Amino acid sequence: MAAADTTVLILLGPPGAGKGTQARMLEQRFGLVQLSTGDLLRAAVAAGTPAGLAARSVMEAGGLVSDEIVLAILKDRMAQPDTARGIILDGFPRTAGQAEALDDLLAEAGMGVTAAVSLEVDDAEMIARVAGRYSCAGCGEGYHDSFKQPRVAGVCDTCGGTAFKRRADDTAETARARLLAYHAQTAPLIAHYEAQGVLQRVDAMGSIDDIARSLASIVARVSA
Repeated sequence: MAAADTTVLILLGPPGAGKGTQARMLEQRFGLVQLSTGDLLRAAVAAGTPAGLAARSVMEAGGLVSDEIVLAILKDRMAQPDTARGIILDGFPRTAGQAEALDDLLAEAGMGVTAAVSLEVDDAEMIARVAGRYSCAGCGEGYHDSFKQPRVAGVCDTCGGTAFKRRADDTAETARARLLAYHAQTAPLIAHYEAQGVLQRVDAMGSIDDIARSLASIVARVSA
């Protein structure tokens, strides 16, 4: 696994808070590696690792991949040399149980969470954000009807692609349900990391650049 001085950053926030966008910006600026559990699972399954094979059998049976399998996949990924400078966890942990299991995994390597950043949002605004977002079908760069249009209409800023897509569940009704689930399950993590003294709060209702500056300031400070 990565060295004990590796930066471990966790981004907390409801759907639409901009975690993915901000993680990619931090990745580019600080040389950190964004680790999304969905991407990790797909990569492990494709690579045929022992944990990936276990995950595939569960997914093919229509079940939910256990925390143990997710943690095993995360441990394998953190053993790769490109994570030496640090990682950004996006989408994990989601529950207090997962947070405790992650603490144990990091402790085995003499590591700990460097900072857990809570992206603070207004629920009504989040529903509007989620309902208007879309992404490049080629590279996955995110956009929004109101907040972030491509510089050239119909052309992705990142890869130049001209095909875009919207998630079928990015509707106001679905967003409300996901926010309820977030507050019930994931928000208690804020108390978990506050008790550890690693919680940072960022107003996520500003512009993408303002949020990025706040996050960069936090990462620069805790990684020094």
